[in-house]
Amino acid sequence: MTTYRRLGKSGLHLFPLGLGTMQFGWSAGEEAAFEIMDAYYAAGGNFIDTADVYTAWAKGNPGGISEEIVGRWVKARGNRDDMVIATKVRGAMGEGFSQGRNTVHQREGLSRRWILKACEDSLKRLQVDHIDLYQTHFIDPLTPIEETLSALTELVQRGYVRYIGCSNYSAWRLMQALWTSDKKNLEAFVSIQPEYSLLSPTRANFERELQKVAVEYGVGVIPWSPLGGGMLTGKYQRGTALPESVRADENARRRFSDANFDTIDTLKAVAEAHNAVPAQVALAWLLAQPAMTAPIIGANSVSQLKELLGTVSLKLSEKDLAEISRVSDWERARTELES
Repeated sequence: MTTYRRLGKSGLHLFPLGLGTMQFGWSAGEEAAFEIMDAYYAAGGNFIDTADVYTAWAKGNPGGISEEIVGRWVKARGNRDDMVIATKVRGAMGEGFSQGRNTVHQREGLSRRWILKACEDSLKRLQVDHIDLYQTHFIDPLTPIEETLSALTELVQRGYVRYIGCSNYSAWRLMQALWTSDKKNLEAFVSIQPEYSLLSPTRANFERELQKVAVEYGVGVIPWSPLGGGMLTGKYQRGTALPESVRADENARRRFSDANFDTIDTLKAVAEAHNAVPAQVALAWLLAQPAMTAPIIGANSVSQLKELLGTVSLKLSEKDLAEISRVSDWERARTELES
Protein backbone atom coordinates (compact mmCIF):
# COMPACT_ATOMS: atom_id res chain seq x y z
CA MET A 1 0.00 0.00 0.00
CA THR A 2 1.27 3.45 -0.92
CA THR A 3 2.13 5.74 1.98
CA TYR A 4 1.05 9.29 1.27
CA ARG A 5 3.39 12.04 2.46
CA ARG A 6 2.56 15.09 4.51
CA LEU A 7 3.36 18.37 2.77
CA GLY A 8 5.59 20.11 5.29
CA LYS A 9 3.62 20.74 8.46
CA SER A 10 0.35 21.30 6.60
CA GLY A 11 -2.66 19.00 6.65
CA LEU A 12 -2.16 18.00 3.00
CA HIS A 13 -1.03 14.46 2.23
CA LEU A 14 0.31 13.73 -1.23
CA PHE A 15 1.14 10.72 -3.36
CA PRO A 16 4.96 10.35 -3.34
CA LEU A 17 5.18 11.53 -6.97
CA GLY A 18 3.37 14.60 -8.24
CA LEU A 19 2.20 14.75 -11.86
CA GLY A 20 3.56 17.76 -13.72
CA THR A 21 1.55 19.05 -16.67
CA MET A 22 3.84 21.49 -18.48
CA GLN A 23 3.76 19.18 -21.50
CA PHE A 24 -0.04 19.13 -21.79
CA GLY A 25 -1.09 20.97 -24.94
CA TRP A 26 2.52 20.95 -26.12
CA SER A 27 4.31 17.60 -26.49
CA ALA A 28 1.24 15.73 -25.21
CA GLY A 29 -2.14 16.56 -26.75
CA GLU A 30 -5.39 16.50 -24.82
CA GLU A 31 -6.19 12.85 -25.56
CA ALA A 32 -2.75 11.75 -24.39
CA ALA A 33 -3.02 14.04 -21.36
CA PHE A 34 -6.33 12.43 -20.34
CA GLU A 35 -4.78 8.96 -20.67
CA ILE A 36 -1.79 9.99 -18.55
CA MET A 37 -3.98 11.50 -15.82
CA ASP A 38 -6.24 8.42 -15.87
CA ALA A 39 -3.23 6.14 -15.36
CA TYR A 40 -1.84 8.36 -12.59
CA TYR A 41 -5.18 8.42 -10.78
CA ALA A 42 -5.62 4.64 -11.17
CA ALA A 43 -2.21 4.16 -9.50
CA GLY A 44 -3.36 6.17 -6.47
CA GLY A 45 -1.97 9.52 -7.61
CA ASN A 46 -3.68 12.56 -6.11
CA PHE A 47 -1.36 15.53 -6.80
CA ILE A 48 -1.48 17.39 -10.13
CA ASP A 49 0.76 20.43 -10.60
CA THR A 50 0.21 23.01 -13.32
CA ALA A 51 0.66 26.77 -13.87
CA ASP A 52 -1.24 29.55 -15.57
CA VAL A 53 1.59 30.16 -18.08
CA TYR A 54 1.72 26.54 -19.30
CA THR A 55 2.07 26.34 -22.38
CA ALA A 56 2.35 30.00 -23.35
CA TRP A 57 5.78 29.66 -24.94
CA ALA A 58 5.14 26.42 -26.82
CA LYS A 59 2.95 27.54 -29.71
CA GLY A 60 2.68 31.28 -29.27
CA ASN A 61 -0.58 31.01 -27.32
CA PRO A 62 -1.38 33.31 -24.37
CA GLY A 63 -1.16 30.53 -21.77
CA GLY A 64 -3.72 28.64 -19.73
CA ILE A 65 -3.85 25.59 -22.00
CA SER A 66 -2.59 23.12 -19.41
CA GLU A 67 -5.01 24.41 -16.76
CA GLU A 68 -7.88 24.06 -19.21
CA ILE A 69 -6.97 20.44 -20.02
CA VAL A 70 -6.66 19.55 -16.33
CA GLY A 71 -9.99 21.25 -15.65
CA ARG A 72 -11.80 19.34 -18.38
CA TRP A 73 -10.35 16.06 -17.10
CA VAL A 74 -11.38 16.68 -13.48
CA LYS A 75 -14.88 17.66 -14.56
CA ALA A 76 -15.23 14.64 -16.86
CA ARG A 77 -14.00 12.18 -14.22
CA GLY A 78 -15.93 13.72 -11.31
CA ASN A 79 -13.03 13.15 -8.92
CA ARG A 80 -12.40 16.69 -7.66
CA ASP A 81 -12.55 15.71 -3.99
CA ASP A 82 -9.88 13.04 -4.53
CA MET A 83 -7.36 15.40 -6.10
CA VAL A 84 -4.93 18.01 -4.83
CA ILE A 85 -4.79 20.61 -7.60
CA ALA A 86 -1.81 22.96 -7.57
CA THR A 87 -1.19 25.88 -9.90
CA LYS A 88 1.01 28.98 -10.00
CA VAL A 89 0.93 32.72 -10.54
CA ARG A 90 3.59 35.24 -11.62
CA GLY A 91 4.32 34.89 -15.33
CA ALA A 92 2.98 37.14 -18.09
CA MET A 93 -0.42 36.14 -19.47
CA GLY A 94 -2.51 37.29 -22.43
CA GLU A 95 -1.60 39.04 -25.65
CA GLY A 96 -0.51 42.54 -26.60
CA PHE A 97 2.32 43.11 -24.12
CA SER A 98 4.14 45.53 -26.41
CA GLN A 99 1.33 47.88 -27.37
CA GLY A 100 2.75 50.87 -25.49
CA ARG A 101 0.04 50.74 -22.82
CA ASN A 102 2.14 49.48 -19.89
CA THR A 103 0.24 46.21 -20.05
CA VAL A 104 3.14 43.99 -19.04
CA HIS A 105 3.04 44.95 -15.38
CA GLN A 106 -0.75 44.73 -15.40
CA ARG A 107 -0.73 41.10 -16.54
CA GLU A 108 2.11 39.57 -14.57
CA GLY A 109 3.92 39.74 -11.26
CA LEU A 110 2.88 39.30 -7.65
CA SER A 111 0.97 42.50 -7.01
CA ARG A 112 -2.38 42.35 -5.24
CA ARG A 113 -4.10 43.43 -8.45
CA TRP A 114 -2.60 40.66 -10.56
CA ILE A 115 -2.78 37.86 -7.99
CA LEU A 116 -6.51 38.39 -7.41
CA LYS A 117 -7.22 38.56 -11.17
CA ALA A 118 -4.96 35.63 -12.04
CA CYS A 119 -6.51 33.40 -9.38
CA GLU A 120 -10.03 34.08 -10.68
CA ASP A 121 -8.84 33.25 -14.21
CA SER A 122 -7.20 30.01 -13.06
CA LEU A 123 -10.36 28.95 -11.23
CA LYS A 124 -12.35 29.41 -14.44
CA ARG A 125 -9.89 27.47 -16.56
CA LEU A 126 -9.67 24.66 -14.00
CA GLN A 127 -13.48 24.67 -13.56
CA VAL A 128 -13.16 24.38 -9.78
CA ASP A 129 -14.32 26.54 -6.88
CA HIS A 130 -10.96 26.41 -5.10
CA ILE A 131 -7.27 25.71 -5.67
CA ASP A 132 -5.64 23.40 -3.15
CA LEU A 133 -2.10 24.77 -3.45
CA TYR A 134 -1.55 28.20 -5.01
CA GLN A 135 2.13 28.92 -5.64
CA THR A 136 4.13 32.01 -6.55
CA HIS A 137 6.04 30.81 -9.60
CA PHE A 138 9.15 32.91 -8.92
CA ILE A 139 9.95 36.12 -7.12
CA ASP A 140 8.73 39.59 -8.08
CA PRO A 141 11.40 42.09 -6.96
CA LEU A 142 9.09 45.01 -7.82
CA THR A 143 6.38 44.06 -5.31
CA PRO A 144 6.84 44.05 -1.51
CA ILE A 145 6.50 40.60 0.00
CA GLU A 146 3.90 42.00 2.43
CA GLU A 147 1.63 42.89 -0.49
CA THR A 148 2.01 39.46 -2.08
CA LEU A 149 1.32 37.56 1.14
CA SER A 150 -1.61 39.85 2.02
CA ALA A 151 -3.24 39.11 -1.35
CA LEU A 152 -2.68 35.36 -0.95
CA THR A 153 -4.12 35.52 2.57
CA GLU A 154 -7.21 37.24 1.18
CA LEU A 155 -7.66 34.40 -1.32
CA VAL A 156 -7.53 31.86 1.51
CA GLN A 157 -10.04 33.88 3.52
CA ARG A 158 -12.39 34.04 0.52
CA GLY A 159 -12.19 30.26 0.17
CA TYR A 160 -10.60 30.39 -3.29
CA VAL A 161 -7.31 28.86 -2.08
CA ARG A 162 -6.59 26.29 0.64
CA TYR A 163 -2.79 26.51 1.01
CA ILE A 164 -0.04 28.68 -0.45
CA GLY A 165 3.45 27.75 -1.64
CA CYS A 166 6.36 29.19 -3.58
CA SER A 167 8.66 28.11 -6.36
CA ASN A 168 12.24 29.02 -7.33
CA TYR A 169 12.94 31.03 -4.16
CA SER A 170 16.40 31.35 -2.63
CA ALA A 171 16.86 30.54 1.05
CA TRP A 172 16.88 34.18 2.10
CA ARG A 173 13.76 34.95 0.05
CA LEU A 174 11.94 32.04 1.67
CA MET A 175 13.08 33.17 5.13
CA GLN A 176 11.93 36.73 4.36
CA ALA A 177 8.48 35.39 3.42
CA LEU A 178 8.19 33.15 6.48
CA TRP A 179 9.29 35.99 8.79
CA THR A 180 6.77 38.36 7.21
CA SER A 181 3.94 35.84 7.57
CA ASP A 182 4.82 35.35 11.24
CA LYS A 183 5.16 39.04 12.12
CA LYS A 184 2.16 40.26 10.08
CA ASN A 185 -0.11 37.30 10.94
CA LEU A 186 -0.47 36.32 7.28
CA GLU A 187 -0.78 32.94 5.58
CA ALA A 188 2.61 31.21 5.29
CA PHE A 189 4.11 29.13 2.49
CA VAL A 190 3.72 25.42 3.26
CA SER A 191 5.88 24.27 0.35
CA ILE A 192 8.66 25.23 -2.01
CA GLN A 193 9.24 23.96 -5.54
CA PRO A 194 12.94 24.19 -6.41
CA GLU A 195 14.91 22.69 -9.26
CA TYR A 196 16.54 19.73 -7.55
CA SER A 197 18.03 16.46 -8.72
CA LEU A 198 21.32 14.60 -8.53
CA LEU A 199 22.51 16.68 -11.49
CA SER A 200 20.84 20.00 -10.73
CA PRO A 201 23.15 23.03 -11.18
CA THR A 202 21.50 24.49 -8.07
CA ARG A 203 21.91 21.34 -5.97
CA ALA A 204 24.80 22.75 -3.94
CA ASN A 205 22.89 25.86 -2.95
CA PHE A 206 19.78 23.83 -2.16
CA GLU A 207 21.57 21.38 0.12
CA ARG A 208 23.70 24.02 1.83
CA GLU A 209 20.91 26.48 2.58
CA LEU A 210 17.37 25.99 1.28
CA GLN A 211 17.01 22.40 2.47
CA LYS A 212 18.01 23.44 5.98
CA VAL A 213 15.35 26.17 6.02
CA ALA A 214 12.74 23.67 4.83
CA VAL A 215 13.66 21.19 7.56
CA GLU A 216 13.81 23.81 10.33
CA TYR A 217 10.52 25.50 9.49
CA GLY A 218 8.50 22.55 8.22
CA VAL A 219 8.27 23.54 4.56
CA GLY A 220 7.53 20.68 2.17
CA VAL A 221 9.77 20.22 -0.88
CA ILE A 222 8.20 19.30 -4.24
CA PRO A 223 11.07 19.65 -6.75
CA TRP A 224 10.74 20.15 -10.48
CA SER A 225 13.05 18.52 -13.04
CA PRO A 226 13.87 15.64 -10.66
CA LEU A 227 15.40 13.68 -13.55
CA GLY A 228 17.79 16.41 -14.66
CA GLY A 229 16.12 17.16 -17.97
CA GLY A 230 15.97 13.44 -18.79
CA MET A 231 19.68 12.83 -18.16
CA LEU A 232 18.97 10.56 -15.20
CA THR A 233 16.89 8.20 -17.31
CA GLY A 234 20.17 6.96 -18.77
CA LYS A 235 19.17 7.70 -22.36
CA TYR A 236 22.32 9.73 -23.02
CA GLN A 237 25.55 7.80 -23.42
CA ARG A 238 29.04 9.06 -22.73
CA GLY A 239 30.85 9.87 -25.96
CA THR A 240 27.93 9.16 -28.33
CA ALA A 241 26.20 11.51 -30.76
CA LEU A 242 23.32 13.61 -29.47
CA PRO A 243 19.75 13.05 -30.68
CA GLU A 244 18.34 16.06 -32.52
CA SER A 245 16.29 18.02 -29.99
CA VAL A 246 16.35 21.26 -28.03
CA ARG A 247 16.40 19.26 -24.77
CA ALA A 248 19.49 17.31 -25.91
CA ASP A 249 21.35 20.51 -26.76
CA GLU A 250 20.44 21.98 -23.37
CA ASN A 251 21.64 18.87 -21.55
CA ALA A 252 24.92 18.87 -23.46
CA ARG A 253 25.51 22.46 -22.38
CA ARG A 254 24.33 22.21 -18.76
CA ARG A 255 24.90 18.61 -17.71
CA PHE A 256 27.40 16.71 -19.88
CA SER A 257 30.47 16.07 -17.71
CA ASP A 258 32.48 13.03 -16.66
CA ALA A 259 31.26 13.54 -13.09
CA ASN A 260 27.62 13.44 -14.15
CA PHE A 261 28.11 10.40 -16.36
CA ASP A 262 29.80 8.67 -13.39
CA THR A 263 26.61 9.33 -11.43
CA ILE A 264 24.50 7.84 -14.21
CA ASP A 265 26.73 4.76 -14.34
CA THR A 266 26.18 4.28 -10.60
CA LEU A 267 22.41 4.62 -11.03
CA LYS A 268 22.51 1.95 -13.73
CA ALA A 269 24.43 -0.43 -11.46
CA VAL A 270 22.04 0.08 -8.54
CA ALA A 271 19.06 -0.25 -10.86
CA GLU A 272 20.32 -3.56 -12.23
CA ALA A 273 20.67 -4.92 -8.70
CA HIS A 274 17.05 -4.00 -7.94
CA ASN A 275 15.52 -4.99 -11.30
CA ALA A 276 14.70 -1.32 -11.81
CA VAL A 277 15.66 1.47 -14.22
CA PRO A 278 17.97 4.46 -13.54
CA ALA A 279 15.10 6.97 -13.42
CA GLN A 280 13.43 5.02 -10.60
CA VAL A 281 16.66 4.94 -8.62
CA ALA A 282 17.20 8.69 -9.10
CA LEU A 283 13.67 9.41 -7.84
CA ALA A 284 14.02 6.99 -4.93
CA TRP A 285 17.21 8.80 -3.88
CA LEU A 286 15.29 12.09 -3.94
CA LEU A 287 12.47 10.66 -1.84
CA ALA A 288 15.03 9.72 0.84
CA GLN A 289 16.24 13.33 1.23
CA PRO A 290 15.22 15.54 4.18
CA ALA A 291 11.96 17.54 3.87
CA MET A 292 11.12 15.80 0.60
CA THR A 293 7.42 15.29 -0.10
CA ALA A 294 6.81 14.57 -3.78
CA PRO A 295 9.11 15.13 -6.77
CA ILE A 296 7.09 16.36 -9.75
CA ILE A 297 7.44 14.06 -12.74
CA GLY A 298 6.35 14.59 -16.33
CA ALA A 299 5.38 12.10 -19.00
CA ASN A 300 4.34 12.24 -22.63
CA SER A 301 2.80 8.76 -22.62
CA VAL A 302 1.24 6.24 -20.27
CA SER A 303 4.20 3.89 -20.71
CA GLN A 304 6.63 6.60 -19.57
CA LEU A 305 4.43 7.39 -16.58
CA LYS A 306 4.05 3.76 -15.50
CA GLU A 307 7.80 3.26 -15.57
CA LEU A 308 8.31 6.25 -13.27
CA LEU A 309 5.49 5.15 -10.96
CA GLY A 310 7.50 2.00 -10.28
CA THR A 311 9.59 4.20 -7.99
CA VAL A 312 6.91 4.03 -5.29
CA SER A 313 7.62 0.34 -4.63
CA LEU A 314 11.42 0.63 -4.90
CA LYS A 315 13.28 0.45 -1.59
CA LEU A 316 16.94 1.44 -1.65
CA SER A 317 19.28 0.41 1.13
CA GLU A 318 21.31 2.87 3.18
CA LYS A 319 24.36 1.54 1.35
CA ASP A 320 22.76 2.30 -2.04
CA LEU A 321 21.84 5.83 -0.97
CA ALA A 322 25.30 6.50 0.45
CA GLU A 323 27.04 5.27 -2.70
CA ILE A 324 24.85 7.42 -4.96
CA SER A 325 25.51 10.46 -2.78
CA ARG A 326 29.25 9.74 -2.74
CA VAL A 327 29.58 9.42 -6.49
CA SER A 328 27.33 12.35 -7.40
CA ASP A 329 29.96 15.00 -6.80
CA TRP A 330 28.29 18.28 -7.75
CA GLU A 331 31.43 20.31 -6.96
CA ARG A 332 33.42 18.26 -9.47
CA ALA A 333 30.60 18.44 -12.03
CA ARG A 334 30.40 22.24 -11.71
CA THR A 335 34.16 22.60 -12.15
CA GLU A 336 34.13 20.45 -15.28
CA LEU A 337 31.16 22.31 -16.80
CA GLU A 338 32.72 25.72 -16.12
CA SER A 339 36.12 24.79 -17.59
